Amino acid sequence: MQVLKGDEACAAWLKALDDPAIPRLAVELPDALDLPDVLVDLAVPHEDIAQLLSLRRELEGSPELLALLGRAVSGLLWKRDEPGEGTGLPEFPAAAGVMGRCFAVFVFVAALPYTRAFHRSRGIPDDVSRRSLADLGRNLAVHRRRFGTTGLLVPWWPTRHFRGDLYQLGRLQFERARLGRRTGTAIAGSGGPAGPGEPCLSVHIPDFRGPMTPEACDDSIRRASAFFARHFPEEPMRVAVCHSWLLDRQLGRYLPADSNIVRFQDRFRIAYMSDEPEDDTPVAFVFGGTETPRDLLPRRSGVQRAVLGHLDAGGHWYAGHGWFPMPGE
Repeated sequence: MQVLKGDEACAAWLKALDDPAIPRLAVELPDALDLPDVLVDLAVPHEDIAQLLSLRRELEGSPELLALLGRAVSGLLWKRDEPGEGTGLPEFPAAAGVMGRCFAVFVFVAALPYTRAFHRSRGIPDDVSRRSLADLGRNLAVHRRRFGTTGLLVPWWPTRHFRGDLYQLGRLQFERARLGRRTGTAIAGSGGPAGPGEPCLSVHIPDFRGPMTPEACDDSIRRASAFFARHFPEEPMRVAVCHSWLLDRQLGRYLPADSNIVRFQDRFRIAYMSDEPEDDTPVAFVFGGTETPRDLLPRRSGVQRAVLGHLDAGGHWYAGHGWFPMPGE
């Protein structure tokens, strides 16, 4: 793919894939007859399947792309037993076109047999595996909703799922991770049960599972406590962390104390707040994108009014970095 060679970020990624420590895996795509079923199982929108089948033909006809695919899968799955490792995936330059927007989809599809084998080796139930990996389709749906085309807006996000780090457990998603220096130091300094570099669960809140009620969150946390103790016993998950604009305490100025968001915030002790504002992040999550001028966005819900009203008044939104002890700690 010649367009990658002139892009600095992609060139660095390609260089990383040349590391001789990365074992080369045998990589094979499903054939044209089987690929639609694989995509449906991954919850890929039906509107995107024809485009991906066409791209599969283009990929199969390019030795350069096939070689790149093999290297990308090998890098993705490198050090699967170590959360947060692997080489990740680049965001291809716009000049790469639809193949650049979709190449990561083929990386994940080609990695799928290895991912499922990893899940089986850990005894992970098929329903958890299926629901977790279906997040790939949801991310394709987000891209189509925002831009009307096939692609992944954030291609690195599903790397967590296909490496075996992230699992959908009820309302919430939980990712195997390790505490960073700043959060870990804050936890240890407050007498918490973990410190920098120790295992933790990173909590993510997908937007497709309905209200984030306290009952639904309690259920997810109970599931996570049992799930990781059973399937990853060598990684004692004593704390859960969350890094999100949803932990900005300023939301409490606009939302009632019994709202789902404020109740979610109340679970966490804040380790620290980001120094730089992230005003586009809540707009993107609440309204599905940042392309529409703010004065044209709806203000029907309390969250919509809170996000926009705060910005209208000259305020800013910040990411909060919080934690709570897992049950039993």
